[in-house]
This record gives sequence, structure tokens and C-alpha cells, in this order.
Amino acid sequence: MRKNIPGTSPYEPIIGFSRAVQMGDTIYLSGTGPVGAEDQDAAGQTRRIFELAAETLAQAGASFEDVVRTRMYLTHTEDWEAVGRVHGEFFGEIRPAATMVVVAALLNPAWRIEMEMEAVLPCSDCCCCEDGDCDCGCGCEDDESGEPDESTDKQP
Repeated sequence: MRKNIPGTSPYEPIIGFSRAVQMGDTIYLSGTGPVGAEDQDAAGQTRRIFELAAETLAQAGASFEDVVRTRMYLTHTEDWEAVGRVHGEFFGEIRPAATMVVVAALLNPAWRIEMEMEAVLPCSDCCCCEDGDCDCGCGCEDDESGEPDESTDKQP
């Protein structure tokens, strides 16, 4: 089941995008810029992105603990360490797969960073399992506990 999570950008209907999209137990967070922190340095802008991302993830019932992948787009190579340190403040223990690349520019010339995230909810929290009609392939329908029945797992 697909769930679009809107944001507050006036460009969402014009461009045709959602702040985030949830498909089953996976949440795809669109590129997030440091809106409202344009005058801050790279670390401050990165912290602002984490504030905005936390709000959106919460709307989907997720948190940073559920994030499995991040993508960071920097406009200045020299910002990699400052951005990386802030990323580490939030993900030091979680350690999602991460990519950091330098790009020529972002839509707002004052932005030094934009970030995307992907999160995966525990099965009992995903939208496809709420009604007991699971279609995400997690196997929660295999027994009453919501946990997959490992005795039926087939090894290749």
C-alpha cells in the first residue's frame, strides 16, 4: 500500500512530488534542504536537515533508528568533514549505508547540503500489516505473533 506524506513546499503539486512516500514498510524521504538555515555554515545546515527529516519520519511512524540509507549532496568539498560529523552525531550507533557526493549546485544557491533518507519500519509498524492483510512479503501473516514462521523458510 502506498502512502504519500505531504510537506509544506508550494512546489509539491507543481513539480509532482511528495515530502516522503511510504510503500509497505519502507519510507523514502525526498531530498531535504536546510530550509530556514540558509545563513548557517554546513554543520548548522545539516542539523536543520535532521530536524526537518525527524518531523517527516515521525509522520510515518519512524525515527532515525529506522533509517537504513542516506545520501548527502554537498556543494563544497571542504564541507565533507563538518557534514560527516553531524551525520555521525545522529547515526554513530545506527550506521546506515551512506553516500556523500559533491555536486555543482543545489536549487537554492545558499544551500551547502541536501540529504535523502530511506527507512524501514519493523513489520508490525508498517502500513500494509495494520489491517492483518500483509502484502509486503515480511511473512507476518504466517503466525499470530506477527513474526515470520522460520520453520517454513527455505534456504537456497
